[in-house]
Amino acid sequence: MSIQMELNKGASNGHKPVKIYTRDVDHNALTQLKNLASLDIVHSHIAAMPDVHAGIGATVGSVIPTKGAIIPAAVGVDIGCGMNALRLSLRSSQLPDNLKAMRSEIERAVPVGAGSHKTVSARDKACRPLEKGIDTLFDKHPTLMKMLRQPQQTWVKQMGTLGGGNHFIEVCIDESDYVWVMLHSGSRGIGNTIGRYFISLAKKDMRGHQANLPDKDLSYFSEGSSNFNDYVDAVHWAQEYARINREEMMGLVLRAIAPLLPEFTITREAINCHHNYVQKEHHFDADVYVTRKGAISARAGELGIIPGSMGAKSYIVQGKGNTESFCSCAHGAGRRMSRTAARKQFRREDMLAQTRGVECRKDKGVIDEIPAAYKDIDTVMQNQQDLVEVVHTLKQVLCVKG
Repeated sequence: MSIQMELNKGASNGHKPVKIYTRDVDHNALTQLKNLASLDIVHSHIAAMPDVHAGIGATVGSVIPTKGAIIPAAVGVDIGCGMNALRLSLRSSQLPDNLKAMRSEIERAVPVGAGSHKTVSARDKACRPLEKGIDTLFDKHPTLMKMLRQPQQTWVKQMGTLGGGNHFIEVCIDESDYVWVMLHSGSRGIGNTIGRYFISLAKKDMRGHQANLPDKDLSYFSEGSSNFNDYVDAVHWAQEYARINREEMMGLVLRAIAPLLPEFTITREAINCHHNYVQKEHHFDADVYVTRKGAISARAGELGIIPGSMGAKSYIVQGKGNTESFCSCAHGAGRRMSRTAARKQFRREDMLAQTRGVECRKDKGVIDEIPAAYKDIDTVMQNQQDLVEVVHTLKQVLCVKG
């Protein structure tokens, strides 16, 4: 289906249009989208994906093109968060009848939640290409280094770790009965610290020359300023950290499960895509900074990953290069309710019912990730038929949550 809602169409107050690929948008998300559209740095329009929902400052599921400026809070604090997936040569019948041992091995190999590897040397090789960039950033911003306890040990030991919240590792089966490994994670504690630090700097910068922001979380850096240049360097560093982090985890997962499976090969090259990031692109006759906050790039022919909840299907997709969406699509199902609301509404019995057939945690500690807290992934996919086409449909049989 095409665009279903459009805000500010024909507005004469300078506010840019907002093109939304769903009608399922809550009041808070609409308010945030209107606030974004009121900024004079926005180019042409804003696109909101079918999984859109309220975030902090900027709306999750939004694609924001800006001229000569970047909004750090729109990129967020999980900089470079995204997906990685690959297909194995195995069929579902070659998996163990009971997947509990496989889940245990993955959890043993990949630290989850606030966990990290025990020694700096564990992931030192993967981190080596990143050392120069982070040292330069720390030299320019000593306050940032002070925000981290034992900075090198922290970010090096967290390389190859999952994190918490909605991050996950899954074993899935596709429509042809092949086995896939898929995971979702970002730039861990270092990305969070970089994000919070520069969001705070942007708010301080804006106090001196812009008093009429609709939301202080929409504070931005203007191109050419020292903080702008440093933020661009920092955010690109964190995005690269996130990409390598996913690659490291994928290697750890494959090595962990290999002894429990017949010999296998990788038959589909890994797809590794960000869904919280910013980069310079050309759209509607201008070079702009495109921030995808909970959205992935979907250029014509480009492969991407759109996961559902831990009890629903996920999709490997190919972009159609839709210009109105800035060649973007949804990054997942999108939350329907807050974590607090989910914990209040659901019980362990609900989790058992909604994740039946999936080897995963089913205790109260993951109630906030219950499938019913998310939008229906099939509806999300139906609403973006103009943006992507489905290449593979995956259903998880094992899920490790952060």
